[in-house]
Amino acid sequence: MKLYESLINKKENLSVVGLGYVGMPLAVAFAGKGLNVIGFDLNAEKIGLYKEGKDPTNEVGDEVIKNTTVNFTSDESMLKTAKFHVVAVPTPVNTDHTPDLTPVIGASQIVGRNLVPGSVVVYESTVYPGCTEDVCIPILEKESGLKCGPDFKVGYSPERINPGDRVHRLENIHKIVSGIDQEALETIKAVYDLVIEVGTYPVSNLRTAEAVKVVENSQRDINIAFMNELAMVFDRMDIDTNEVVDGMNTKWNALGFRPGLVGGHCIGVDPYYFTYEAEKLGYHSQIILNGRIVNDSMGTYVADAAVKKMIEAGQAPRKSKVVILGLTFKENCPDTRNSKVNDIIRRLDTYSIEPVVVDPWASERDAMKEYGVTLHSMDEIKDADCIIVAVAHNEFKELTLDDLKKLYKAGPDNEKVLIDVKGLYKIKDLKDSGLCWWRL
Repeated sequence: MKLYESLINKKENLSVVGLGYVGMPLAVAFAGKGLNVIGFDLNAEKIGLYKEGKDPTNEVGDEVIKNTTVNFTSDESMLKTAKFHVVAVPTPVNTDHTPDLTPVIGASQIVGRNLVPGSVVVYESTVYPGCTEDVCIPILEKESGLKCGPDFKVGYSPERINPGDRVHRLENIHKIVSGIDQEALETIKAVYDLVIEVGTYPVSNLRTAEAVKVVENSQRDINIAFMNELAMVFDRMDIDTNEVVDGMNTKWNALGFRPGLVGGHCIGVDPYYFTYEAEKLGYHSQIILNGRIVNDSMGTYVADAAVKKMIEAGQAPRKSKVVILGLTFKENCPDTRNSKVNDIIRRLDTYSIEPVVVDPWASERDAMKEYGVTLHSMDEIKDADCIIVAVAHNEFKELTLDDLKKLYKAGPDNEKVLIDVKGLYKIKDLKDSGLCWWRL
C-alpha cells in the first residue's frame, strides 16, 4: 500500500492513457481527489482542446475541464514520472468481427517504454478473458526489461461508463477490480475507492474481471436481439411491438428491453471478443453469435421498411428525398463509433438513395471521417419525402408530428413517409396524422 500512500500524498503521479469517453472522466475524477494526474493521449488535437478547456466528449463539460488540474499531454516521456497507470484505450473489432487489439497493443508498448520499477498498470479496455496476461503483460515486460510480479504489478478493472448517461456515472457505478496478486489487488482497490463512491467489487483474478465485462454486455445484446427478432415477426403479424412490450412490462419480472439499433463501443463489440476466445478453445457460440447476427441486420431491415413504405405511398424511392434524424449510436451523446445508423445509410445506397443526415450532437468532422457523411442542420431540411427518426435525441423528441409535417414537400399526407425507429410517437397520433408511417 506504499504506492497508494505516495499517490494521495502527491509524492507519486497517476497517469491515464487514452482520454476518450472513459479515460478523460476518470482522469478528472482522480485529479478532483487531489492526486497528481497525467492525462496522455496520442491525439495532439484532442489534447489541445482539453488544454483550451473544451470537452469534445460532453461527459464532464467545458467548465470542469477548464478547472481540472490534470496535466494533459501527448508527450509519452511524461509517463516516466508516473507509477500508477490506467490504460483506457478503445478495443474495436475488425471487419471480420475478430478483435482489433491495435490500440491496446500500442498503449502497452508506450507504457512499457516508460515503465519504472514499483509501478502498477491497470487495464480498463474491454478484452477477451486472458488477453491481459497473454498479450499485454509480455509487451510490458519486453518494452521495459522488467518482470511482472517482482518489478511491477498489473490489474484489470473493466470500464462501465455509459456515454451520455447523466444518472449512471463513474462515481455511482460499482467497479470490478482485480490484480495479479493480493498486493496488487489491495493497491488497485484502494486507489479506485477514492473515486468510486458506491465502492469496488474485487474478483479473484484478471480473467474473471475480463469475463465480467464481456458477459454483462453480451447479456444485454442477446436480450435486445430477442426483441428485435420479435419486432420483425410482429411486423409481419401487423402487431405493434412497443405496445406488446408496454403490456409485458406490467408484470413485475419483465426485463423491459425494447427493439432497436445496437451499436456503440460496448454492446455492439464486446460479444465478438467473447466468442473469439471461445472459438479458439474449440467452442462455437450457439446463442451469442446469432444474437449478433440479428442485431447487425437491423439497419438493413429499417432501410428496407422505409423503401417499402415509400413505394406504398406512391413514391419512386430513387427520386425520393430521404432525411435521417440522428447519426450517433445513442441519444444525447456525440459518440458516433460503430453507429448502426450507418447501416441504414449503406443499405439505402444500394437503392441509389443518398439521404440527408441531421444530428446536432455529432461532430461534422467525425461523421465525415468515419462514414463519409455530410451533416446538415434542421434549418436546411425541407421538401422531404421520407423522414427516418433514427436516434432519440431530446431535440428530436421535442418535435411533434405537426412539426415534422413542415419538413415534407407539399402534397397529401398519405404520400409522406415517416419511419419511427425509436417509437417516439403514439400509435393513435400516428394514425390520426394521416402520414404513411412505420415504427420498429
